[in-house]
Amino acid sequence: MLKQLCKIFLSCFILLNATSTIAQNDGGKQSCDANPYQQTVDSLKKLYSSQGFVVLREAGMTMESEYEMPIILPMTQGTLYQFVFIGDPSSRLYEVRMFDWSEKQVFYKKNQWGDVDGNIISYPFIPKFTEYHMIKPVQVNKNKKKLCGYVLLLKKTAEG
Repeated sequence: MLKQLCKIFLSCFILLNATSTIAQNDGGKQSCDANPYQQTVDSLKKLYSSQGFVVLREAGMTMESEYEMPIILPMTQGTLYQFVFIGDPSSRLYEVRMFDWSEKQVFYKKNQWGDVDGNIISYPFIPKFTEYHMIKPVQVNKNKKKLCGYVLLLKKTAEG
């Protein structure tokens, strides 16, 4: 089981790196190297830090409109996590789905352009089991095929 998890994790890591490399070499159509959401990310980190959260993982990514970007993360039972996805402000639809290791959907949220939350989906989550979870953000944009996205995973500390 552990060997299988390691293989899946490694495959996803290679896939994410390959996607990033391909996106950087696509003729400059959409580059996410200079994080277009840095000010928003900094504000969110400051907000959650004041509430006792620490950043576990964060990553900017190049996404393709209408295609999910799978992210596999280990999570500990009973721990409070905060997940944040930031999509391109010009997209018309944003969705995040989370699945546990048995592929049961444990979270779903959809935002549309013009919603109060707009291009940011943020939610708290407490896993029932210590296991890997898969998070699948997606965004739909009529005018752009390549889009920037950003994800944050934060964890509540005992002190917070």
